[in-house]
Amino acid sequence: MNAQAATNPVDDGDSPSKGRRRRVLALITFGVVAIAAAATAYYLAVARYYESTDDAYVNGNVVQVTPQVVGTVIAVNADNTQTIKQGQPLVQLDPADARIALQQSEAALAQTVRQVHTLYVNNLQYRAVLDQRKADLARTQEDYSRRMDIAKTGAISTEEITHARDALSNAQAAYAAANQQLASNQALTWNVSIANHPDVLAASAKVRDAYLAYARNTLPAPVTGYVAQRVVQVGQRVAPGTPLMAVVPLNEIWVDANFKEVQLEHMRVGQPVSLHADVYGSSVTYHGHVVGFSAGTGSAFSLLPPQNATGNWIKIVQRLPVRIALDPKELEAHPLRIGLSVIAEVDLHNENGAALNDAPNTVYQTPVFADYGSQADARIAQIITQNAGDDVTQVAAAPRVLRGTPRVAAVR
Repeated sequence: MNAQAATNPVDDGDSPSKGRRRRVLALITFGVVAIAAAATAYYLAVARYYESTDDAYVNGNVVQVTPQVVGTVIAVNADNTQTIKQGQPLVQLDPADARIALQQSEAALAQTVRQVHTLYVNNLQYRAVLDQRKADLARTQEDYSRRMDIAKTGAISTEEITHARDALSNAQAAYAAANQQLASNQALTWNVSIANHPDVLAASAKVRDAYLAYARNTLPAPVTGYVAQRVVQVGQRVAPGTPLMAVVPLNEIWVDANFKEVQLEHMRVGQPVSLHADVYGSSVTYHGHVVGFSAGTGSAFSLLPPQNATGNWIKIVQRLPVRIALDPKELEAHPLRIGLSVIAEVDLHNENGAALNDAPNTVYQTPVFADYGSQADARIAQIITQNAGDDVTQVAAAPRVLRGTPRVAAVR
């Protein structure tokens, strides 16, 4: 019995438990290693090529509508949330004073054109007078020469010769005066048409100024978009530069994504971006691309930028705004509003783009004010034509100077 007990050790029940624990620990260890390896592989193959942030918001142009002249508001043709078209009248100011100033300037232009037209007509009159004085001078010269020939025979008195000489001197002076009068009038019209005469140009400038002041009493929509921030009221007295309302073109919006500075190392202009707006959730994906980076962080451009000039400071990871352009077709299908939250994810596979330079330049402009100048020019041309007739392009010849006037011969 004792020998059998010695050959068979007592089973206390601990060996199977230890074996199970070892197997569980081995499985856990293997699982952790597998997960770590999978995570490492996923990071190396996929995750390291993407940077994302939920600190992103929709941004866009807020086009202000401001008056260019002083006036009283008599009509407001749009309100918040309404859609307006480019060139549509939004605010109307009282044009009474501007209309009177325009009528006065047009009358002054018409009077100036008629006065300048008179200068061109006087050229013809003065030329006719000059021709008459020239004929008188030739006649008195012949009379004087004839009397001088007769004086050789003694058949004519000295007094008559004196009268002939005085008549010749008077004719010569009259011819010189007529010639100078013609030259003086031609100097006012030489080498210029009625439409380009300095006096007409000065009066035309006043008409153009008055026309612009009159036209600017109607404030058109600079762009197509939605009305926002309307503060103007009927009866309000406004001055140039006073904000009346804003127009937001929602088809030209973009996203400002604020990435941490540690996320920007491989980010370049032109890289594709996937975006999800909170308003639509993950069901709608927008596709855009990076178009540029801000010149500084938000704190650097704040009203009171941190200087960290003292030793008491805490290092904070900064964020830099990155501008992302959106696909217009996707915006048309799923419109966004300024200020909405967005989640942005940038694909970093292609690093051939620029980090700072070569960002595309964007030009914003509106043609709604360009017609004012052409309309004013058309009105000026109409006034000049009505008051100058067919002579609107008439150009006077160069002034003529009296040369070689006959002199009085001495009495022998």
